[in-house]
Amino acid sequence: MPLDLYNTLTRRKERFEPLVADTVGMYVCGPTVYDTAHIGNARPVVVFDVLYRLLKRLYANVTYVRNITDVDDKIIDRSRESGEPIEALTERTARQYHADMGALNALRPDVEPRATHHIGEMIAMIARLIDLGHAYAADGHVLFSVPSMPEYGQLSRRSPDELIAGARVEVAPYKRDPQDFVLWKPSADDVPGWDSPWGRGRPGWHIECSAMSEKHLGATFDIHGGGLDLIFPHHENEIAQSRCAHAGAPLARTWVHNGFVTVEGEKMSKSLGNFFTVQELLDEHPGEAIRLTLLSAHYRQPLDFTRDGLRQARAALDRWYQSLRGDPVPAEAELPFEVLAALEDDLNTPLAIAHLHELASAVNKADTLGARAAAKGALLAAGKALGLLEQDPEAWFRRAPKGAAGPSDAEIERMIVERRDARKAKDFATADRIRNDLAELGIILEDGPQGTTWKRS
Repeated sequence: MPLDLYNTLTRRKERFEPLVADTVGMYVCGPTVYDTAHIGNARPVVVFDVLYRLLKRLYANVTYVRNITDVDDKIIDRSRESGEPIEALTERTARQYHADMGALNALRPDVEPRATHHIGEMIAMIARLIDLGHAYAADGHVLFSVPSMPEYGQLSRRSPDELIAGARVEVAPYKRDPQDFVLWKPSADDVPGWDSPWGRGRPGWHIECSAMSEKHLGATFDIHGGGLDLIFPHHENEIAQSRCAHAGAPLARTWVHNGFVTVEGEKMSKSLGNFFTVQELLDEHPGEAIRLTLLSAHYRQPLDFTRDGLRQARAALDRWYQSLRGDPVPAEAELPFEVLAALEDDLNTPLAIAHLHELASAVNKADTLGARAAAKGALLAAGKALGLLEQDPEAWFRRAPKGAAGPSDAEIERMIVERRDARKAKDFATADRIRNDLAELGIILEDGPQGTTWKRS
C-alpha cells in the first residue's frame, strides 16, 4: 500500500509522493534547550520517530532534520535566574534531551542543526526579504511585513483579527502593521548578539527554522512536522518568510502535526502536581512503557497521559517480552502486512499495537518450534517498526526502578543456585523458602525446560 498522511495545510488525508523519486526530506521543530523535556515535549519526538522509521522502510534516501534552538529569550531569562552561563546551560540541557529521548528509543535525526551555527544564513534570508519588499528595518529591529503576503494565514485559517489576537502581538511604535513580526532584534551587551547590517542583535524564533531548513533540505521539501501548538504563529510565519524569500515556492508540501497531551484529564501544570518530566518518569518506568503510552492514541488526537495508562503499557510489554523468552528468534523477519498497512494509513499506531497483541498470541499458540520462531520474528519486526521490543527479554524483566531496594542480580542468581541444589537434595522445604523469600522481595521465579528464569514484579 502507498503512504497516506493528513496534510494540515489542505485539511485532508493525501497520498504522499516525494518531490524527488525515492528521496524524502523531513524537518521537525526541535527543542529550545533551557529546561528538562516534559512528557508533552516527548510526544512529537516519538511520533516523528515512527514516521522516520516508516519512511526509511519505504524510500531509499531519507534525510530527517530536527533543530536545536540555542538562542532564545527563554534561555537568556533562565541563565539570569540560575546564574549558569548560557553556553553551559544549553549544552547541559541538550545532553539531557538526547539522553531522555534515547531512553524512549528515539533515533537521532540525520542532521541536528543549532541556531547559533546558522546566524549567517538567517542574516542572508532577512536581507533578501528586505530587498524583495517583504521586510523592513526599524529602530534596530527588522520586521516581516505581513500585508506584503496576501496568502498569509492559509495554514491556520484564521481571520486577520484572530491572527492578531492569537499571536499576542507586541504593540510597538516601530511596527507598520500590528501583525508584523520580528526577524531580528537588538541585543544588549550582556546577552548573545551578532553583528549584522542592522546592528548587533539576534534572530527572531521563526527565521531560525526557515534558514536551517533551507540550508539542509532546500527551499522546498517534503514534510514539515511539529505539535499543534506550533501551527500559529510559528509555522505560519515560517511559511511567510520562506515563500516570500523564494518567489512563492512552497516551504513544505505536507504539514504533519501531533495533538496535545493532557495528564490525568487536566492540562499539564506544576500547580496541579501533574507536570512530569521524562527524567522523572524514567526513574519509575521503562522508556519503552512511556513510548508505548505515547503511541496508544492516534497522533492527531489528544492524548491523556495517565499512570493507569503507563501500567497498562508495562503489562502489554511484559506479555510481549514473555512471548519472546526461551528458544531463539530468527535474525530477520518481514514486517507483517497488517502492521505496515496500519502505519501507511496516516500512522495508525493504535491499530498497529492491536496487531502486536495478535502476534504475541500467535507466538503463544504456536505448536512447533518452527512456527514459534516464525511468529517471534514477526512480533519482533512489528515491534521494531514502532521502536519497541528492542531489549533482550531477560534484561527487560530484570530492570529495577531507580533507587528501588532489593537484591542485586548476582544475589538473585546465587539464591537460585541454592534453591536448585536444595531441590537436587530433595530438601523441598528449603527450596520453597527461597522461592517465597524472593517473592517477598518482588522476584518471581519461573521453572522451565531450560532451567529457572526470573523477573522483577
